Amino acid sequence: MRLGLILSYAGKQINLPMDMINEAEQCGYDSVWTSEAYGSDAVSPAAWILAQTKKIRVGTAIMQIPARSPAMCAMTAMTLSQLSQGRFIAGLGASGPQVVEGWHGHPYAKPLSRTREYIEVMRKIMAREEPVRYQGQHYQLPFAGNGSVGLGKPLKSILQAETDIPIYTASITPGGLRVAAELADGVFPVWMNPDRFDVLEPHLNKGFAKAGNNKSLSDFDVAPFVAVIMGDDIEQCQWPARAQLALYIGGMGAKGKNFYHDYATALGYGEEANTIQDLYLAGKKEEAMAAIPESLIDDVYLVGPKERIAEQVQRWKAAGDKGHVGTMLIGTGQIEVVRLMAELML
Repeated sequence: MRLGLILSYAGKQINLPMDMINEAEQCGYDSVWTSEAYGSDAVSPAAWILAQTKKIRVGTAIMQIPARSPAMCAMTAMTLSQLSQGRFIAGLGASGPQVVEGWHGHPYAKPLSRTREYIEVMRKIMAREEPVRYQGQHYQLPFAGNGSVGLGKPLKSILQAETDIPIYTASITPGGLRVAAELADGVFPVWMNPDRFDVLEPHLNKGFAKAGNNKSLSDFDVAPFVAVIMGDDIEQCQWPARAQLALYIGGMGAKGKNFYHDYATALGYGEEANTIQDLYLAGKKEEAMAAIPESLIDDVYLVGPKERIAEQVQRWKAAGDKGHVGTMLIGTGQIEVVRLMAELML
């Protein structure tokens, strides 16, 4: 199993933890990942890191699809891949309606078909087999719709590209998992219980079947985010996990339209998810955090003393041995955790 490092650097000032990134590279981590919301972008930090490292791969988790045309995203991936001798990974995501419509000014409807078209256009551009023509619901190349001046023509990328630049997508929904398995090289589940691959497996298999060519997990990377919080006080270590789970399960969407609530339900926590959501939407955030079951935290996070983490990580090793997890993307603010996970997993 490979290890990746998820970076956290949101705020008014961007400060990349290069000491932690360098440590990950020295420890044998395969990749490091940037992100974007509505502050700093994901691409600039990725370029910065690629320029200051030698062998670790750098990916985006994620580049927001509505923020860039598929052509611009392909150009970015091709450029960074060339400059880094093939170390860039294009991680994509649909984001959410608050950011898509409130920040980027695009409609959020039909994120799955938009993702499908986006990847298809990127693949065409990177293949450089011919000038690109594409007629989709969301993207048309050349564009000839309302407002067109009629001068667009099919173009072929000037820049040579490797056709195997990896593309990952972020998803936990059945439809999103199917699209990822069909069209992408990997998927980021926001969290994962390594013992419950059955929650993901049927949807991935449907995508593999649609892709054809005998595509399977051997050609695809399941790369969940795994937060690791090390400390002697287990209860204190659990609180960051409680805050994130309460926010996602309780507050990321309206009642009946929250993918994370649905995902927690699929993992076996339907009743608890209802309680968390009711409390969170009622403004009782601390009560929602307190309502997160300890078992859910242990299912999807690694928390507590070093010895406890070493014991918990055996479940992840088993999932890796079965091919259910290809890369653990470690989220931590502790450089000692970077070292510990390398000791335990590599």
